[in-house]
Amino acid sequence: MAKATDYGLGPNTFPRGWFIVAESSELDQGPMAVRFFGQDLALYRGESGKPVMLDAYCAHMGTHLTASTSAMIVKNGKQIEGDSIRCPYHGWRYNAQGDVDDIPYFDGPCPKSASIRSYPVVDNMGCVMAWFDPDGREPDFAAPYLPEWDDPQWVNWKLDHLGELEIHPQEILDNMSDVRHLGPTHGAPSEYFENEFKDHICIQRQGGPMQLYNTYLYTTTWYTGPGILLSKQVFGGNVIYELIANTPVDDGVVKCWHGCLFKGSASEATAADREAAKQAQAGALVAFGADFEVWKHKRPALKIMQLKTDGPFRTGRRWYAQFYETPEVARSIQAELNGIHHTLEMATPADANHNIDDGLPF
Repeated sequence: MAKATDYGLGPNTFPRGWFIVAESSELDQGPMAVRFFGQDLALYRGESGKPVMLDAYCAHMGTHLTASTSAMIVKNGKQIEGDSIRCPYHGWRYNAQGDVDDIPYFDGPCPKSASIRSYPVVDNMGCVMAWFDPDGREPDFAAPYLPEWDDPQWVNWKLDHLGELEIHPQEILDNMSDVRHLGPTHGAPSEYFENEFKDHICIQRQGGPMQLYNTYLYTTTWYTGPGILLSKQVFGGNVIYELIANTPVDDGVVKCWHGCLFKGSASEATAADREAAKQAQAGALVAFGADFEVWKHKRPALKIMQLKTDGPFRTGRRWYAQFYETPEVARSIQAELNGIHHTLEMATPADANHNIDDGLPF
């Protein structure tokens, strides 16, 4: 298993950015014990509906705040108060900012030293997305959002939970520059291709015949930061947005999710549209599953034997490295890379009248 230091990404072990940590509906079942970024975490929904994510362990005696299901405070439904949570061992109450604001058997001021880390979290497009910065900084860009999610013509995804994969996310992000795998792996060889970098956003535009649906496929795909991919895909009269998300669990291990947002045939999606959406997501998962299987069985590509016609792997890795650096270094990387990058012997989107970018959020 390769780790961040093996790729020479920067001083940090985990990248800075927005990441999916749960599907929104999971929190309707109660608090969750999760692990990401090499840390145990407590995830719950407050009474206001706001999701909250804290470091997992109460500072008092090290109890995991959300792992217990047998404590009576949990069984009695008394653990969540407002947007705060009580420790299942002694009832110390942590607010959404990670500070202890009540100890049930102590009248004095609550110790400030008992505070634990709270993470910025949003409930967004059916996903709980958390901001992680190794140095605890606030978000410096917004979580990705598609206005189509709130349009009744579109059928929303229910996430495919793909579990954990022992691979460093660098290998996943390599796909954004890898034009030459699209034919052998997906049966959709590109006839045109380009990458564009806009600060924290990496864009891929491409198109070509797709064997799976026996039609021509146009895609504009982008990462908003290092963990959340969205892809607008137009094929055979259909329009979908595909979501692929990876979140580091430990160094060299990720957890992955997948979904598709499907454009229905009427102003309000019909039952037939919902069935077509299920089929579209299943088909997209088959295509993504081919990548997933390759990743499961490959050795780490710490150095790529890059050909000039491969695609800009080194540029893509340089863009990804910004999320392991300080914001100051990240800005210098952005200034170095921002712009469009073409691949030798590939036609460009302009050559192919690629016109599907209208309304995209970049």
